[in-house]
Amino acid sequence: MSGKILIIEDELNIQELLSFNISNAGYNVSVSNNGSDGIIKALSGMPDLIILDLMLPDIDGFEVCKTLKSDIKTKSIPIIMLTAKSEELDKILGLELGADDYITKPFSIRELLARMKVVLRRSKVDEDEKNNSEENAIIKIDDLEIDCEKFIVTQNGVPLDLTLKEFELLKLLALNKGKVLTRDYLLDKVWGYEYSGETRTVDVHIRHLRRKIEKDDNYPQYIETVRGVGYKFKDKGV
Repeated sequence: MSGKILIIEDELNIQELLSFNISNAGYNVSVSNNGSDGIIKALSGMPDLIILDLMLPDIDGFEVCKTLKSDIKTKSIPIIMLTAKSEELDKILGLELGADDYITKPFSIRELLARMKVVLRRSKVDEDEKNNSEENAIIKIDDLEIDCEKFIVTQNGVPLDLTLKEFELLKLLALNKGKVLTRDYLLDKVWGYEYSGETRTVDVHIRHLRRKIEKDDNYPQYIETVRGVGYKFKDKGV
């Protein structure tokens, strides 16, 4: 097993626990004890995965995640948030900002390592898919243009400000135009693991996405809700 892991955690005992066990699992580990330094190390070291604590002494994990996911160099690096907070809203906010998983303290090292494997495997699949012709294509549907290689979406030539998860949802729906995709399927494909009990996260992202691409998100022309099942993408005006 191999891969570069960046741990951004200010509690020394947890930092050492993570570093020891993740290194023993065969990964190359680097550490940071604050958000600002973590961002610098992420940009310079380009790790394969970031373990990010939410409560940091300078800028919090949410802001670190937002900064990294908005940078073209680091936006595709998967992030697992590690925090003492367990409130559902914190989880949803973390996922909305682009985090790939969320685990709360106290945690099992074995569970964390298992989740790391899933996230890294999903990231590897995504990277492989980016290299094939379908992923490098530009998807054009009505006034929308989705550049799968550059992670850019434009509408009538105007760039849209989408988060990474919003982009991935839009691309997946557009590639499967006319097909009904269940919430569980969308969670599995976009977040890369079965996030039990959190299908509401998909609804939150779809709602935000509609606000950005629909003329009137109360009467969507692109993303159709299939009650009790999920969503499908349709041609504008259909």
